[in-house]
Amino acid sequence: MSQSMSQSEDEAMDLLRRFGKAFNRADVDGILACVTEDFVWVQATGPDAPDGQIVRGAEEVRQALAARAEVVRDVRFSETEVHHAPGRIIGTFRATGTYIADGSAYDVRGVDIYTVRDGLIASKDSYWKQIV
Repeated sequence: MSQSMSQSEDEAMDLLRRFGKAFNRADVDGILACVTEDFVWVQATGPDAPDGQIVRGAEEVRQALAARAEVVRDVRFSETEVHHAPGRIIGTFRATGTYIADGSAYDVRGVDIYTVRDGLIASKDSYWKQIV
């Protein structure tokens, strides 16, 4: 049985907690410590129909986080729920902040679907509902 199938809920939640803290700080090294070498982040928005934008590997993660920092600031997560299943972690959340360009409010509800392989996150697939 692979580690992704035998990973306990506590281990999965610890992995997601470490990943989330690093992600929220834009700590690329911290993120990379939690993901597989072939990690894929499928973003909720972007030019790659129908997938948004697909980010692969350390350098693209670094670039995507830098690009996000130029668009929004003061992002805060709330209303968070996390669910564990063998090989998967599902997280729902609300994210608020401010768009840098015009100072307007950033307010979305989202779902992240994480695939876990060998005790690390292999993919993060993000979906949002924007509140207008």
